[in-house]
Amino acid sequence: MTIREEYEQREEKFISPFGCLSSNSQGRAVEEESCSVRTVFQLDRDRIVFSNAFRRLKHKTQVFLAPLGDDYRTRLTHTLEVSQMARVMARALFLNEDLVEAIALGHDLGHTPFGHSGETVLREIYSADFSHNAQSLRVVEVLENNGKGLNLTIEVRDGILKHSKGYGKIIPDDPAELASTYEGRIVRIADIMAYLNHDLEDAIRSGVIRSEQVPNICTDILGRTHSQRAETMIRALIASSTPQNGELDLQIDDNVHSAMMVLRQFLYENVYRSPQVHQDFEKAKKMLSELYAYFLDHEEMLHKKLIDMQMLGGNNNNQTKERTVCDLIASMTDRYAMNLYQSIFFPSPLV
Repeated sequence: MTIREEYEQREEKFISPFGCLSSNSQGRAVEEESCSVRTVFQLDRDRIVFSNAFRRLKHKTQVFLAPLGDDYRTRLTHTLEVSQMARVMARALFLNEDLVEAIALGHDLGHTPFGHSGETVLREIYSADFSHNAQSLRVVEVLENNGKGLNLTIEVRDGILKHSKGYGKIIPDDPAELASTYEGRIVRIADIMAYLNHDLEDAIRSGVIRSEQVPNICTDILGRTHSQRAETMIRALIASSTPQNGELDLQIDDNVHSAMMVLRQFLYENVYRSPQVHQDFEKAKKMLSELYAYFLDHEEMLHKKLIDMQMLGGNNNNQTKERTVCDLIASMTDRYAMNLYQSIFFPSPLV
């Protein structure tokens, strides 16, 4: 018996009936020989961690564009916080931690430079249907590994696609919006828990808001520190989620849920739509719009950049130029986009 098979047997003993056993995965688009050491979800996690797109997350904006301060979150640290919070909840509910971790680590691989500002720009200049969660799926299916994709399991790909809620409900009413596994649904919940916590902390650190501006319901119920808020939210999910009619009903205590919604509204009004963030959005929009137009007109440079970013070949050869340029722009980090913009559009002084 291999190490993988031994671990799969262990899963059968500790994962609840609502969890997704590694041995019950629906598999991959391209069938592969099983690893003798890692389960399918452990293998997916490793493929994500060692991907180019994952490494680029360290220089992609969470809220504040290209922050120089060492303590501000980036898209990478956000991803790690989502992963950790999701694993805590999955462990308490006896779900598959490896599946949760793989989905969480891959959920934002397709996020644009300059955070949601970049996402908004690509909706305007490329397609109104552009979304970072669909782009994340595209990264693992099409763009990574020189255009061959990572060939992840169906469960991980499904969780990546359905993690995003925008301004919608944390736990949607429409079953079509839910991930097919409870592990994927946990990641969706952990995503909002993470960003509510760290975006608030970063906004106070930056001076965009003051701590005394935070609504009393948020501090009284959730807590005043990052750790207090995180613990309150996680405990509220674990304590309120119970089996109902053969399903695991994932719920958050009403008081905590209300406080989270108030906090989200507060952040949208006072941080995400603040003059400081909006000014940076206008700058990001100008840069990405002009880069997009430039690459549409300079095919040789487009080809060179795709090679540099190891995105050429495989599954993406027969797509439109607009789709290819969108993929290139979405894959850039903040600093890569800024440096490229400067090199293309700024004059080069003589020495």
